[in-house]
Amino acid sequence: MSPIIFFDGYCNLCNAAVNWIIKKDKKHVFKFASLQGATAKKHIPTEMQQFDSIILFINDKFYTHLQAVGIICKHLGFPYKLGVIFYTLPKFLYNFIAKNRYRWFGKKETCRLPTAAEKMQFLP
Repeated sequence: MSPIIFFDGYCNLCNAAVNWIIKKDKKHVFKFASLQGATAKKHIPTEMQQFDSIILFINDKFYTHLQAVGIICKHLGFPYKLGVIFYTLPKFLYNFIAKNRYRWFGKKETCRLPTAAEKMQFLP
């Protein structure tokens, strides 16, 4: 199974991050699913479904926060794999951004819809 990046489909910052990953993921390693969708409800454990964070599912394990970001960067290859430095950032900084993302970057009324070219990378 391909690694799945679960993201907040309403969050403008999260959608911008997904757009960036899609552009850099030339080998189409990742699949994407919104945290609000059916795939998230089916695969993410109940205790994680209220996460206010990106969730990466890879090799039958879930990763969140900075750890997820670092692993995603690692899989994008050079120079993006240098993003593993995200592991070294304080978790409070990530949490501060996550808690304020709607205020700073805005929120959509509906979840992001993939373009025709992106449809194979998105899960319901």
